[in-house]
Amino acid sequence: MDKPAYAVPFAVPALSYEQALAVASDTGFMGSTEGPLLEVVVALLDELGRPDAAYDCIQVAGTNGKTSTVRFCAGILRGEGLSCMLYTSPQLVRFNERIEIDGDPVSDELFAWGVAAAGEAGRRVNERRAAAVEPAYTISAFDVLTVAAFCIAARARVDVAVLEVGLGGRWDATSAANPCVVGVTGIGLDHMKILGNTLAEIAAEKAAIIKPGRRVVLGEGTHEPSVEVVMRARCAEAGVEPFCSGHEVLARPAALGDAVRFTARGVHGAYELALVQPAYQAQNAACAVALAEQYLGRALDAARLQESLAATPVPGRFQVLSRDPLAMIDACHNPQSVETFTSCLDEVAPAVEKRPTLLFAVLADKDVAGIADLLARAFPRAVATQTAAVRALPAQEAAELLRERGLEPAAVYASVPEAVAALRAAGEPFVACGTITLAGEVAGVWREQALA
Repeated sequence: MDKPAYAVPFAVPALSYEQALAVASDTGFMGSTEGPLLEVVVALLDELGRPDAAYDCIQVAGTNGKTSTVRFCAGILRGEGLSCMLYTSPQLVRFNERIEIDGDPVSDELFAWGVAAAGEAGRRVNERRAAAVEPAYTISAFDVLTVAAFCIAARARVDVAVLEVGLGGRWDATSAANPCVVGVTGIGLDHMKILGNTLAEIAAEKAAIIKPGRRVVLGEGTHEPSVEVVMRARCAEAGVEPFCSGHEVLARPAALGDAVRFTARGVHGAYELALVQPAYQAQNAACAVALAEQYLGRALDAARLQESLAATPVPGRFQVLSRDPLAMIDACHNPQSVETFTSCLDEVAPAVEKRPTLLFAVLADKDVAGIADLLARAFPRAVATQTAAVRALPAQEAAELLRERGLEPAAVYASVPEAVAALRAAGEPFVACGTITLAGEVAGVWREQALA
């Protein structure tokens, strides 16, 4: 039987795509880690008639790997015949990429409708609070976007929404929903000013999504002793028994374009799989397999699983834009993800002196020293730039980071388009990494030039 159509219980004002984009754009503020953050999102969802109750939810937290994991999970469930909404952040190129319905970014019109519905709900909630002489809620852009995604999923009548936590877990806007399955991919030192200074402190914020009645998957990145203690304690407190995902590599890729062959340990059995992806994606795919099995409560069809994983794109992860000359992007953005990236690079291109030029940029609020330490050792030559993000480290400061580590930048460019244009004009192979925004801007420039 078809699901009934979702209807917003009030008139939704008309917004253009440009207006909606201005409302929902990530300004860097995603709410505090305490106080009424979830109360705000819950109030908006209540005003909208709880659109998130119209479908099941799977929620995934983690420092690294969660975007790839939710993408694989949604792809697996689509292969099993389910309609899925995928919610991720940030986007690589276009903002709409954060909300996908059955593998495609939502249209500009549907995106604008969702943002308008969420924004109007916020206005109505605060109007009522003002009438009751209560302070207005501070509603972040991420709050609006998350509520918009919930509305869009209900309107699309999906079976399940796969949600990537934006920041932490305890107070993240996605936690206003009631997921039936949750997962934690792994824990690293990131967003330390907000989440805590140790792995254990950060783990506690992410483990907060584990609650009574939820099926839980713990990824391989949670096996570090101080993290595992926190995760196990949270599971015990919630009265749930977690499933720990795992994999075994059978054959690693020897060159770009080669597949990694691995066995994924699922809840209901093991699967032998192959992915034309860097070897680290096997871990994320294995976690996604476990999440899908926990949700379905049964084993997966092995042939469909292989097809679904192979068909699932993971933009910005070891992504080759051009092979001659080589142009590659990777969204690694903290020391842990950079180390994973460089380890894969070591496998397919072991001779550092023969590697392409590094196109380098970072965000100022990250562990810029830790990122630069690893990347300066991994490349023979570099150029520095800065992204258009408000948190971008200036290009000259990015260049100085490399210089201090013995890698003198061959050039410094004021913007990503300028850097890409110069490298392309010289026919110079390059790898762009250091921040998600750099990977996205390079992909965007590449796409624009291909269409020109």
